[in-house]
Amino acid sequence: MTEPFVAGLVLAAGGSSRLGRPKQLLPFGGATLLDHTLDTARSCEFDQLIVALGGSADKIRERVDLSGADVVVNDAYETGCSSSIAAAMAVLDPAATVLVLMLGDQPGVQAAAVRVLLAARGDAPLAVCRYEDGRGHPMAFAASMFAELRTLHGDKAVWKLLDRHAAEVAEVPIPGAVPRDVDTWADYEAMLAGS
Repeated sequence: MTEPFVAGLVLAAGGSSRLGRPKQLLPFGGATLLDHTLDTARSCEFDQLIVALGGSADKIRERVDLSGADVVVNDAYETGCSSSIAAAMAVLDPAATVLVLMLGDQPGVQAAAVRVLLAARGDAPLAVCRYEDGRGHPMAFAASMFAELRTLHGDKAVWKLLDRHAAEVAEVPIPGAVPRDVDTWADYEAMLAGS
């Protein structure tokens, strides 16, 4: 039995259409929202870290510390998160045995949740965090799911994948509520206010 090779993928390609400005660059914790998420991802000590950019990719490259990450630019980001996953799969290390999916606009996710997710998934092909108020990111996928991840289409496709493989999904209990993600200015203000 070889040690698992765990890759982390931070999805940060959205065009922020509902917010009206690049949410990846919103001030947060002394840096930007995406910087904070990437710091969390780095502290997970993934064997490979991938970041998928799309909307405002050039501005993000100028202002966000992307060191230590393999950056992919998804020009089809408007078709949904699945296109970013497909773009990232093209640079995924062939040695990878597990892929952890994180959202670039969800700064409340802690590295501890990723560690618990990986430790508790066992040999399940898919694993998702089960918070006190529902399922949420991060998620983990075994190599047996990589081919399907490459062929996903549209938005919410990863949730549909979990539904299709419901009997194979490990739900890993994580304390607290599903961490808030930032889609609107109200979401951002609420997150800053800690509610």
